[in-house]
Order: sequence, then C-alpha cells, then structure tokens
Amino acid sequence: MIVKQLSPAIGAEISGLDLSGPLNDTQLNAVYSALVDNKVIFFHDQDLGAESHLKFAESFGDIDRPHSVYPHVDGFQQITLLENDGDRPPNTNDWHTDLTYYPNPPFASILHSRVIPETGGDTLWTSMYAAYDALSEHVKAEIEDLHAIHDPGTFRNQFLGKDMNIEKLNDSMKKVGSAVHPVVRTHPVSGRKFLFVNRSFTNQIYGFGTMKSARLLNYLFDHINQPEFQIRHRWSVGDVVMWDNRVTQHYAVADYVPHYRRMHRVTVLNDRRADGPP
Repeated sequence: MIVKQLSPAIGAEISGLDLSGPLNDTQLNAVYSALVDNKVIFFHDQDLGAESHLKFAESFGDIDRPHSVYPHVDGFQQITLLENDGDRPPNTNDWHTDLTYYPNPPFASILHSRVIPETGGDTLWTSMYAAYDALSEHVKAEIEDLHAIHDPGTFRNQFLGKDMNIEKLNDSMKKVGSAVHPVVRTHPVSGRKFLFVNRSFTNQIYGFGTMKSARLLNYLFDHINQPEFQIRHRWSVGDVVMWDNRVTQHYAVADYVPHYRRMHRVTVLNDRRADGPP
C-alpha cells in the first residue's frame, strides 16, 4: 500500500490495494490512518461489487439506514444510488457536509463511480481544518461558543414534490427532523478544531436574529469557498473515494447534464475505532 499526498491541505491517493477482496486488520488500519491524516482518499481502478462495497464500509463502522430522499441500488437498501441526467438533475452542486441535520452526523462516506460522462462531473472536497485555521483570531473568539441549527434545506423540494404536497412535506420533516451543533467542533482523533457549518443544511445561528445570523453565516460560507482549502477530482470509472465527513465539505459539479452519471454511495455512521457503536 502506497499513500501519495496530493496537497498540503487535503487529499491523498492510495495504490496497492484491491478493495474487492478481503483486507486484513493491518491494511484497514493503514487506510483509516490515511483517511484521518488526509481527510479524503482516492483509489483507482477498483472493480467493487455491491457486497464488497458494503463489507469494506462495515470494517469502519455501522452503515446508515436508507437515505430519506435518494433511491437505493436494487437489492441493497444501504447503498444510495446517485443517478443523474437531464431528466434527473442533481441537487448536490452546493458545498455541504452530509446529513448534518442528524443529531450525530455520519463519520464517513465511500463513493464508487459506475458510469461517468465523457466530460464534466468533477467533485470537489474542502478541509474544514484549513478553513478554521485561516480565520482571524478575532473571528475565532467570536464563534468559539456559538451553536447553529441544521435542517434538510433544499431536500424539502423532494419532500414537497411536483404536486406541492404540504402534508407529505410536513410528515417527512417530522421523520427527518433537525439538529443543533457547535459552530466550532473538535475532531475526536486528531484533537484539532474545525468549522462545522455548511451552506446546504445550516440555516440559523442559535440565539441570533435573522439578519445577524445571515451576515455571520454568509461570511463563513464565503470564507470556506477558497481554492487553497480544496481538492478537485476528475472521475474515472472504477474510482472509489472515501472522505471523513466530520471535517470536510464537498461539491458535486453539475456541468455534465444532460449526460448520464451513476454513482454508488455507502455512508458510515460511527467511527468504530474512535467512537465505538452509534
């Protein structure tokens, strides 16, 4: 196994592993260490079936329940199917950390590319360590003890549907819920502080009025969106990407529409090595 760092802030390529077969504890622990150190890790030329995808993910923690909005791979409810084209435009083309409206947002995601358009469809990831570290000391002091409210955001569009079904929307929101999280969190393994707000799901600073909250959140969102904190990945069929969802955000560029793109994603709820069971 070889780990090649791609930038000082975020990202590493891993070669020398076949994820479709069984990995021993030494290999899995090395993958985990590379993930914690680099925030997002890239594997190329992987022929990863659904069962192997799940088995690899389960070696790091418990798998999330089926997604509340997206469909799943046939026969595998815990593998989210991200299938987009002109008739099914994507809604992930905004900076976000997955599922922060959960009381305990998931530890990691593992995304496998199955069908890739000839051009376009890149994904970007950004480091929330780097974003926090680059803030002024004044701003760090201002946000240190703040909390923010997270909810499903634009997923409400899917709940409401084209028939504008308010009853379905309200019922879905009761099931999905919302959460309150610190604006600044500490990583359970590295001990480093990082920003924990994202444009898709963070809608209010707790205790602030609407305008004051919007001013601060927009400042933080704009600050996060700097190339120095980011890495951009051009997909090939068979790529597998795993990211530490706690300390990253990602943006799936929707420039390939109307062409077809198919990805399989498994979300890992808890970090078994750091947190134990969920």
